[in-house]
Amino acid sequence: MKIGELSRLTGVSVRALRYYEEEGLIRPERGGNGYRDYCDGADEVVRQIRGLIECGLPTRIIRDILPYLDGPADLLPQAPCAQMLDQVAAEREQLDRRIRCLTRNRSAIDAYLSAARTAARASQASQAEEAATRPTGA
Repeated sequence: MKIGELSRLTGVSVRALRYYEEEGLIRPERGGNGYRDYCDGADEVVRQIRGLIECGLPTRIIRDILPYLDGPADLLPQAPCAQMLDQVAAEREQLDRRIRCLTRNRSAIDAYLSAARTAARASQASQAEEAATRPTGA
């Protein structure tokens, strides 16, 4: 698939896709005409990358962990330095904090929706009751 089609499928701009390629996150083939040609499944990879970026992970870390997202369970990384491990652990903790915050926000939204729906049903019932007791044609 061409870059424009991948952009439309994923909602990721062509410019961002080119950046992902520059960063080594995606690797399209090149046709004889020089056009990028993305393989099947590239849209899922791009969505994973986008999600990781939206979670705040820098591309240098995404590049290192991307092969492990869908790889075999026995795939082990090359021995990274302690600093890299610390950075990845810090990013994971930041993700955990964001997940907790999102979970709290979702719970608050759920509570609001529940209360608002209950109030709306009560209001509708009250209006229906008033309409039923109102004298007709005077």
